Amino acid sequence: MKTKKMKILLLADSRSFHTVRFAKALKQQNCHVLTVSLEDGEMPFVQLKKMGPIEQAHYLLAVLPLKKIIERYQPDIINAHFASGYGFIGALARWQRPIPLIVNLWGSDILIVPGKSPLHRLKTVYALKKADYVIGDSQYLVDAAYQLTPLKHSEVIPWGIEKEFLHLHKKSYSFHQPVKIIIPRAHETVYNNLFIVKALAPLINAGKITLTFPSFGSLFKKFKSQSRKFVGDKLLFYPKFIRRDFLIFMAQYDLYLSASLSDSSPASLIEAMALGLLPVAANIKGVQEWLNPSSGFTFIQNDHADLFNIINNIINSSNTYDKMRQNNRLRVEQEAVFEHNVAQQIKIMTRLIEGRTN
Repeated sequence: MKTKKMKILLLADSRSFHTVRFAKALKQQNCHVLTVSLEDGEMPFVQLKKMGPIEQAHYLLAVLPLKKIIERYQPDIINAHFASGYGFIGALARWQRPIPLIVNLWGSDILIVPGKSPLHRLKTVYALKKADYVIGDSQYLVDAAYQLTPLKHSEVIPWGIEKEFLHLHKKSYSFHQPVKIIIPRAHETVYNNLFIVKALAPLINAGKITLTFPSFGSLFKKFKSQSRKFVGDKLLFYPKFIRRDFLIFMAQYDLYLSASLSDSSPASLIEAMALGLLPVAANIKGVQEWLNPSSGFTFIQNDHADLFNIINNIINSSNTYDKMRQNNRLRVEQEAVFEHNVAQQIKIMTRLIEGRTN
């Protein structure tokens, strides 16, 4: 006798590769998934129309159409990603309906959005209060949610790397000459990419390192223009890749570098650790759960000299940090294999569904 597939209504940004990965993994683990989104992505999904000229009202005006989708689809559970947006309308749309709601936190929805205005805070708190379960990828993020309001239930589950890509871990830890550094963070204010160029310009201009950035993000053109003042045309850029090709590309680098001003546990950091890159990041709380003196290097946020000294010491040392990189891979295998992380969520969803129906 066939086991009935769990019917999941996934509310998330259809443009995000995180959404694409999550929906695909749920389907691979025998779930029926309907993705609903206000954004226009390329994955299979049902689009909620953006109604009215006021952007801030798009989510609220989408509640009634979302209710109709719920009536037609009859999901067993709603899994909403980003508390202040999809978590908020997910909570409103299932009002008076016994459908469990999980809210997945993405970082900025808890660390940044509630501070924008009283309305943003109200929406975020409402979603957290109404959620039957809240999932964050770091304890820091879950704790930040608890500071906004008590949660019914919560769990820390990282966004790991797919098992099939673990074989891409480096066969040799020897550095290239010049040392190859990748910064896989899009050009947005929060990722602070120009700071990296300013700090490391002497090493770039001396030909000791290369820096490779994405060629996308809302600030890309501005970043490219401003960076020329410090290093001319010496920076390298990569286009958007499909996931497999990106991880193969990333595995060719020596160091991973992030100067993000705000983060939970970044998926790119976990990927870098799995692939054998030496990780370096700004010393912010969300990063600290994965990055410490035994797993990589952290620098004082916005301190040019500190970042310069760390990178300069690494590239001028004969130490290739073999043990550190091997331990990083082992930790990822134990805690952050994506399929296992998704299976953890499925177990939680199963318990919530059974609890509602028994």
